[in-house]
Amino acid sequence: MALVSLKPDSAKAAVQPSALHHLRATPETVHWGYFSPEIKPALTVKSGDLIMAQAVTHHAGDDPELMFDDDIRRIFTEIDPATRAPGCHIMTGPIFVEGAEPGDMLEVRYFQMKPRFNYGSNLAANWGHLYEEFGETERVTIYKIDPNANTASALYAYDVEEKYVVPGRITHCPECDRSPALPGITLPARPHLGTAGVAPAVNEPVSTIPPGLHGGNIDNWRIGAGATMYYPVQVKGGLFSIGDPHVSQGDGEISGTAIESSLDVLFQIILRKDFAFPSPLLETPDCWIVHGFGEDLDQAMKSASLDMLHLLTEHQGLSRNDGYSLMSVAADFGVTQVVDGTQGIHCRIERRIFPDKGTVKDPE
Repeated sequence: MALVSLKPDSAKAAVQPSALHHLRATPETVHWGYFSPEIKPALTVKSGDLIMAQAVTHHAGDDPELMFDDDIRRIFTEIDPATRAPGCHIMTGPIFVEGAEPGDMLEVRYFQMKPRFNYGSNLAANWGHLYEEFGETERVTIYKIDPNANTASALYAYDVEEKYVVPGRITHCPECDRSPALPGITLPARPHLGTAGVAPAVNEPVSTIPPGLHGGNIDNWRIGAGATMYYPVQVKGGLFSIGDPHVSQGDGEISGTAIESSLDVLFQIILRKDFAFPSPLLETPDCWIVHGFGEDLDQAMKSASLDMLHLLTEHQGLSRNDGYSLMSVAADFGVTQVVDGTQGIHCRIERRIFPDKGTVKDPE
C-alpha cells in the first residue's frame, strides 16, 4: 500500500485542468433527497478538470424573498414533493469522472465557496437534539451575511407551528410574526458543504440524511475552501454530487441545522489510483481528519479510531502499537453531528508532527 504524502498545501502539485465546467442547479441537474448509481450524469469531466457548481439549500423557503431567484424557485415548484425522498437535501449532479472505477479515490480540492445570497436560515428542527426540551416547537432564525467581514449575524426569528416534514417547505415568512434574535452577537462565517459524495453501490436510492462511507451528510464545517476531501469510488464514474450548503456551523449541529445558505462552489476533481482509504478522508492546511459513523456515538468513536489507526499504519508506516499510542497523546476526537440519524465523530491529527516521507507523487 502506498503512503499518502504529507506535503504542506503550498507544496501540493498543481494539476492543470483541461476544462472549466459550469454546472447550474436547475430541475434538470439536481436530484432531491437521494444518491443513486441510476441517476443520469449532469456533467462528465476528465481528471483534473475544474467545476464551478451551484449548491442550493433546501431551506431557502424559510424566507423566499431573501433566498430565492428564478432557478431556485423552479427547483422548489417544479420538482414533485413526492419525489423528494428518502432524504431532504438538494444535490447538484451527479458528475461522471472519466476512468473512475470502484476501488479508486476521488481527490476533490475545494477552492472557493461563495454565498449566492447574503442570507441564510437556521432551523431548530423536530430532529434537533433538544426538541422536546423546547416544547416541541420549531423556530427559524434568519441570518444576514457580511461578505466583506466574512461574518454573520441574526436578522430576525419566528416560530413555526407545523413540523418540517416535506423537504422544501415554504413558510411565507413575509407574513410571519418576527422577533429580534441574538442582539449584538456576530459570528464568523465559514462556508462549507454539509453533504457531498459519490454514489453508493446499491440498487435503491440512498437517503442523503445519514453520512456513510460514500460521504453524504458528514456535516463537518472544515470541508470548505482550502480543504481537500478524498472519497472512495464505489461505482463506475464515481457519480459525485454536492449539496446542503452551509455558511456556518458548530460541531454537533445541535439544533438540527447549520446556517443553511446556497453557495457557488469552485472545485477540482482528480482521479487517484495510487492509494485507497476506507472512508471519507479530509485534508486541511494543518491536519488530517478521519470520519467515523454509527448508530450511537460509541460506535462512531470506534469507527473513527480504527480509521485513524489505518491512516497511521497503512499510510504513515507506524506499527499498530505506535499508532495507538500516538492517537492517545496527539489526536483530537470531536462530535461532528448528533442529528442525522447515523451519528458522527471526527478524529484530527496535525500534519506537522510527521516527517515528509514524499512517498507518493502528486498527480501530474
